[in-house]
Amino acid sequence: SFSFQSHPEPVDENVVDAAAQTPTRMDPRCKTVDVEKDLVDWQKPLLWQGGLGEKYDEWVHQPVDRPIRLFHSDFLERLSKTAWYVVFMVWAPVVLYLSWVSYTSLAQGNTRLFSSFTTEYSIPVHKYYFPFIFLLGMFLWSLLEYLIHRFVFHMKPPASNYYLITLHFLLHGQHHKSPFDSSRLVFPPVPASLVIGFFYGVLRLLLPEVLGLSVFVGGLCGYVIYDMMHYYLHYGSPKKGTYLYGLKAYHVKHHFEHQKSGFGISTRFWDYPFRTLIPEETFEKED
Repeated sequence: SFSFQSHPEPVDENVVDAAAQTPTRMDPRCKTVDVEKDLVDWQKPLLWQGGLGEKYDEWVHQPVDRPIRLFHSDFLERLSKTAWYVVFMVWAPVVLYLSWVSYTSLAQGNTRLFSSFTTEYSIPVHKYYFPFIFLLGMFLWSLLEYLIHRFVFHMKPPASNYYLITLHFLLHGQHHKSPFDSSRLVFPPVPASLVIGFFYGVLRLLLPEVLGLSVFVGGLCGYVIYDMMHYYLHYGSPKKGTYLYGLKAYHVKHHFEHQKSGFGISTRFWDYPFRTLIPEETFEKED
């Protein structure tokens, strides 16, 4: 991981490069937990200790280098954690299978756009359109990734609402509290399947069956790439000057200095039109 300092002064380029080549090295800005004085009891599951009120937002953005246990139940705890490669092993075959189903269904030549309104002006959707529909799904995922990260994961729960604080901690607060907990860097398949199923249902309602499936499988592929990339941005060692090196620096900035901006993970694209881009001068100081 990167070894940025906790203040904006320039750092030695060689130090940054050395840190980037050490995947298991933690950022020095991670706090050491004082078990006696911390606001929560680290000997117990943290999920239901959300009654921190006004102190929650500051506490959750003081990162620590230690794993987090969320649930009392061993079963639920196992469902809330996963290794990065499990996501790929579960969803990559689904992407390949549904891509084949979508393409072969389009090849039958029965799919038409707007056919529910009028057959006279409906548009046939040929099998050759599948790659473009697939890419549209990936593009829509990138927007969804940004919107969820910004407006759901980074909502600021009211200090008086214990349940919203608990929900926020479950969805994303625990990741900011312990950004190097490797078992919580990707979305576990069981809860992910519920969310993925919801979006599939929405697309089925909005589009003809095969079109909805084609957009969906592109979005699912985008999600898998995003989750793999997110893990790599925390534990990988990209070569300096590469796209991933820049994204890693960007994501580290989001975690440790700019929690209210830099919401793009697999791309910075949507941070531009939504004006949440992390200022470039903060990177220039460290290069």
